[in-house]
Amino acid sequence: MRERSSVGVVCALLVLVAALLTGCQVLKSGSDKDGRAAPRATTTQPSGYGAVFLAVDECSSFGSTSFTEVPCTSERAAARVVARYDGTAGDGPLCPATTDFVLHISRQNPSSDEDGDGSIPQGYACMRNLQPPHPGDPGGGGGPRTIVGDCVYGSGNGQVRETACDGSGGKKPQYQVAKAVARRARCPAATALYVQLDGAQPVGCARRV
Repeated sequence: MRERSSVGVVCALLVLVAALLTGCQVLKSGSDKDGRAAPRATTTQPSGYGAVFLAVDECSSFGSTSFTEVPCTSERAAARVVARYDGTAGDGPLCPATTDFVLHISRQNPSSDEDGDGSIPQGYACMRNLQPPHPGDPGGGGGPRTIVGDCVYGSGNGQVRETACDGSGGKKPQYQVAKAVARRARCPAATALYVQLDGAQPVGCARRV
């Protein structure tokens, strides 16, 4: 079984960088932010290893500037695609909550495809490591989304950033998101901080730790 090169892959949002997708900041005063739409299915594409670059349930190796699609049984396999969407992550559906990192895939035309057998559209793949650690898990200190169970610390100018709840991330956690709600008024009375989240429940009710 032949491997396909990811010549067109650029910009992997790994672990700490992935927090840029969520904003992960203290909510400003005034009305609450509206939630984004729930993830939706993309246009149906052929599935199976090699049919579509990094399709759902396919695996990749790790790289610094490029990634290679490999069989999930390969010793080089490092992460699995849990969701795959066309377009850009900023405009498209959210990745699943426990995604570890996001790969942004640049468009390739048939002439630049190594096999000349079809184009690779611009898109992004939501990835989950095959083995721990899983920074996207609650309290893991990373991932493209801040979710219930995650810990944050104040980084200045009304901003907070995610850090591992066990203190292994280099920054001591100050707050932990205990609940996600639609409006601030629905947070528990003990809430010490409101954190901006993505999704239908855009307000994170955080308590001190």
